[in-house]
Amino acid sequence: MRQIEFLSYLDTAENNRIRVRLLTENGNLTDIMYQYETLLNENWVAIVRYDCAHGFFHRDIMLPNGDKEKQVIEVGTMKNASQYAEQDLKDRWEWYLEKYVKKLKNK
Repeated sequence: MRQIEFLSYLDTAENNRIRVRLLTENGNLTDIMYQYETLLNENWVAIVRYDCAHGFFHRDIMLPNGDKEKQVIEVGTMKNASQYAEQDLKDRWEWYLEKYVKKLKNK
């Protein structure tokens, strides 16, 4: 089993990033984790995470109070799940951040 981990920054200030962990076995993708994180008050905070924990592909939307909103996503293959997670976070990270900050202010 091989584990690959890396960060991908979403903005030039490097205040928003995607943390990626991929597991492969014999060249086949077996597990994924994509997590969007933002720098708030000098701490990295997880905002959205895609993974296959609990035996199925899903998105966890983190709430400022520590709770998570879990949403099952049907995409078929692990490769499709990986592509879906990466593209969604790249396309919608600003929207996820806006929602999180709004909830943080209403907390």
